[in-house]
Amino acid sequence: MLRFVQSLKPGVHKTWLQICAGSIWLGVGVMLDSFAARWLRPLQPLQQMLLVLAGLCLAAGIYAVGFSRLAKKNIQRIDALKSEKACLFAFQQWSSYPLVLVMVALGIFLRVYSPLPKSWLAILYLGIGSALFAAGLHYFRQLAFHWRGCPVGEGAGG
Repeated sequence: MLRFVQSLKPGVHKTWLQICAGSIWLGVGVMLDSFAARWLRPLQPLQQMLLVLAGLCLAAGIYAVGFSRLAKKNIQRIDALKSEKACLFAFQQWSSYPLVLVMVALGIFLRVYSPLPKSWLAILYLGIGSALFAAGLHYFRQLAFHWRGCPVGEGAGG
């Protein structure tokens, strides 16, 4: 029975884990940034510029303090996997999945039910989206270093 269950596990090469993780981070970043752009479009250019600047400042902080470190930690964890093949869903720690579900639910709740104006929410969405996008690039940077033959970890920025 255990062998049957293990045969159902979607095993992929570690390279695909990094491609999957990077693509998801980039894709979610683009999605959140596109929500923000849609909400900012009706505003005057000066208002747009100020809110975008606020969102990008927030993104820099979120990237530096959180997402960049998390991406690097995930890259190191993937590189350290003993087997060259791993479960497709191992691109992040299993303990991170509940947090992702909470973040998705919170994002939907804010988008649908928040009493805040969408222009203010745009700052948050732009901050998180741009930070996710920037951190997602770490995965592809690491792959580029790996394909060039650089030592593991060097491309992850440390």
